[in-house]
Amino acid sequence: MKTESTTLVIGGGVIGLCSAYFLARAGERVTVIDRDSTRRESCSDRNAGMVVPSHFIPLAAPGVISQGLKWMLDRRSPFYLRPRLDRRLAVWLWHFLRHANRRHVGNSRELLRDLSLESRSLFGELAETLGFELVERGLLMLCRSEAGLRDEIEVAEEALQLGIEAEVCEPERLRELDPAVEMDALGGVWYPRDAHLDPTLFLAALRRGIRACGGEFRDDEITGFSANAGQLEAAQCKSGERLGANRFVIAGGAWTPALARHLGLELPMQAGKGYSFTLPTPAQLPALCSLLKEGRVAVTPMGPSLRVGGTMEIGGNDLGVDRRRLEGIATSFCRFFPRFSPRDFDNLEPWVGLRPCSPDGLPYLGRTPRFSNAIIATGHAMLGLSLGPVTGRLVRDLALESVPTDVRIAPSRF
Repeated sequence: MKTESTTLVIGGGVIGLCSAYFLARAGERVTVIDRDSTRRESCSDRNAGMVVPSHFIPLAAPGVISQGLKWMLDRRSPFYLRPRLDRRLAVWLWHFLRHANRRHVGNSRELLRDLSLESRSLFGELAETLGFELVERGLLMLCRSEAGLRDEIEVAEEALQLGIEAEVCEPERLRELDPAVEMDALGGVWYPRDAHLDPTLFLAALRRGIRACGGEFRDDEITGFSANAGQLEAAQCKSGERLGANRFVIAGGAWTPALARHLGLELPMQAGKGYSFTLPTPAQLPALCSLLKEGRVAVTPMGPSLRVGGTMEIGGNDLGVDRRRLEGIATSFCRFFPRFSPRDFDNLEPWVGLRPCSPDGLPYLGRTPRFSNAIIATGHAMLGLSLGPVTGRLVRDLALESVPTDVRIAPSRF
């Protein structure tokens, strides 16, 4: 058995890399093991690249269920849950139903605010240290309907109460903020503290930073663990190799529940499939990233390119492409940005990623009940990139300083 690393980080997505970076920078000998070296299955590489302190409302919230049921009838809609006989899906849905209420939002919003604002601050530090571009122009939440605008004005008022900057905008103000692009919107909200980046460049910068601190990378898949006296001793690789370590960080995204079961932990989680397109030569290039309320579409300028993504499909760890969902993304985008046509998307290769979704919309972060040297870090849903830095620093603190886990995000909370 090899004992090359003090800490073994399982997962090479944004959560695993941020965890490895902060551990390595603190002087730990770190090895990152990644089952997907091609990054084909990662939800970190070609997502919308948004850093969003404005997102303080968890996925499980009032109105989500009724809206989701309506969307289920339209195969082009932003949400779809594939019906299937699956005990784990039933458990996830039961927990989701229990948490989709105002009380849960009230209990969670300050936690998400604090995590998001701290992560936003860390992004600024990392951009200087690691040398990637962080575009700090804010985010526009754009609305085309009066009902949608009313909803977002309420969210903006709540944001202001929490100390998050927000400005309700008429169409004229939207044009002032982003004059380079034509928008068809009734109004919107500007969150000036939000930011965006190119996630591929961010992950590459993290890898460079990890290597510069002495960290290593391996391409393999973990299939099990060996333990003794309440401590993990080694991870078993698909290649046959056993990797020993003093600490283990399990950050495998949508594949984490299978690993957690080896540790005696049942982790309620479902994969939420999302898609994105990248237009290399867009007809117009916005200066700000935006979210399109009615279509739940994310729009992000990345250098000279434009990324457009969306949908949430709960359908297991399936990376198949539903062309009707892709059509829905393109159609919704073109309604808000009339200088574009759905034909602009015809020859583009879509990207597919699986977001790890907990049933209450909060991440899983903490030690496992049976093994004190095993840390779970996953379940961030659509906030994985945005909460990556603060998660990585918290993993470092859990591993090296034995800080207590907030019970609201403990992996054993269900």
